[in-house]
Amino acid sequence: MDSGANILLSSLVFSPLLAILIIAFIPSRRFGAIKQVGVLGTLLPLILAFWMFGAFNYDTSNLQFVERHDWISIPIGLAQTGTVFAFEINYELGVDGISMPLILLTAIIGTMAAVASWQIKKRLKEFFILFHLLLIGMLGVFAADNLFLFFIFFELTLVPMYFLVGIWGYGEREHAANKFLLYNGIGSGIMLLAFIMIFVVMRTLNIDQISAILTTPEHPVTAALTPAIRLGLFLALFVAFAIKLPVFPFHTWMLKVHVQAPPSIVMIHSGILLKMGAYGLLRMGIGFFPEQAYQFSTWLAVLGIINVLYGAVLAFVQKDLKMVLAYSSISHMGIVLLGFAAMNSIGFQGAMFQVVSHGFISALLFFLIGVIWDRTQTSMIDELGGLAKSMPFVSGIFLAGGMASLGLPGMSGFISEFFAFLGLFGRMPVLAAVGALGIVLTAVYLLRAILRTTFGPTPSRFTGLADAQPMEVIPMVVLLGFIILIGVYPAILGNPMQQALKTIVPIVTGIGG
Repeated sequence: MDSGANILLSSLVFSPLLAILIIAFIPSRRFGAIKQVGVLGTLLPLILAFWMFGAFNYDTSNLQFVERHDWISIPIGLAQTGTVFAFEINYELGVDGISMPLILLTAIIGTMAAVASWQIKKRLKEFFILFHLLLIGMLGVFAADNLFLFFIFFELTLVPMYFLVGIWGYGEREHAANKFLLYNGIGSGIMLLAFIMIFVVMRTLNIDQISAILTTPEHPVTAALTPAIRLGLFLALFVAFAIKLPVFPFHTWMLKVHVQAPPSIVMIHSGILLKMGAYGLLRMGIGFFPEQAYQFSTWLAVLGIINVLYGAVLAFVQKDLKMVLAYSSISHMGIVLLGFAAMNSIGFQGAMFQVVSHGFISALLFFLIGVIWDRTQTSMIDELGGLAKSMPFVSGIFLAGGMASLGLPGMSGFISEFFAFLGLFGRMPVLAAVGALGIVLTAVYLLRAILRTTFGPTPSRFTGLADAQPMEVIPMVVLLGFIILIGVYPAILGNPMQQALKTIVPIVTGIGG
């Protein structure tokens, strides 16, 4: 595809700018118009994402919808030798079978979260401007084929997220926002240092070129990177993306955000932002340093098991529905690590299935908690009960979302967990068996929370609650529909991923089988 003429990917990434410009000129008092533009503005990236997904060629591992343009060129002279070379940063975008499904996930959850933002009451204009700015950052992360662009888009998500949590969140919102910025800022700093080191040696910022050079041992450029330096860079990237994922013990900031952020923002945070950590770890951590990743794979599995079991055990004792789901996210991200630890094609596929699957499931469950909070002003399990009598539709969807999260066959959670554990059983059967205990615990804590919320005696003040409204039904049905679609027809995700996974880790797949 002609990289000069094709601007489809740029159009997708920057399409939320149109909504930002329109909202900027709408008076702040016109709440209705701002809400309409805020929601309708997400439809353009959604339509473009579906169009690109439909036009995507499953038979190649090459990047598609590629854009390459000269951007920044700074000549640097060396006085000692008289030579001059240019420090160049190009504008480079492209998607493959790993990033394309994540872009579609981002567009879908972005639209559903905008619909969920219908409940926002204060400073609506600023909210939707920051919301669409966050959407640009997330789309850009998955579309970037350049370390500089990736870092810029990655950082672009931090600023609006900080304000969206700190201004529109609940009681301890400022503390949650500060903790979010502190942890993610440290992760970004570590990532930037690793990127600079890679650029100094490689003299290129193109992700595909760096991956090709680093995975070719006889390439002359890689001679400067000793095994120790390679391991250090891999560990730096791992820590940077482990904070984002998050991996124990870097998880505490995420618990605060999940509890204090408004429901629509938690949908985006749990559904998309955490997945940027998994994407970066696969694309750059494992993709750049496959041999070091293979050496580290046992530790990956151990950390994955800690995440799975720690998250599940603590989810079981929580009294707040939000905390149950927050610890559940930690547990489910452990399954991503277990899939990566398998170091084979089926394990990687399971990990990426889990990334997409958990994106839809967590967005649905946090949206439902937001609906329940809106009616009851509480998310404490002990204060709820019997909601199925007054809110049968919401309760039914809540139970279906819980079934998806614990891996019921026919839903996306089953496929992702099955592939991840199947891949790991081939290499580390004992660790895989221990990790599988987490699936049993998931059933225990989720059923406990959901059944105690929806069944049993109904508190007198909750007897006349309104069931789902039309604007609330849309996200519920859409998100549950995609969960079932992936569960029933997993090839819709598997087909685009397979070719990319065969090439992103050529040395690993050669070693791991």
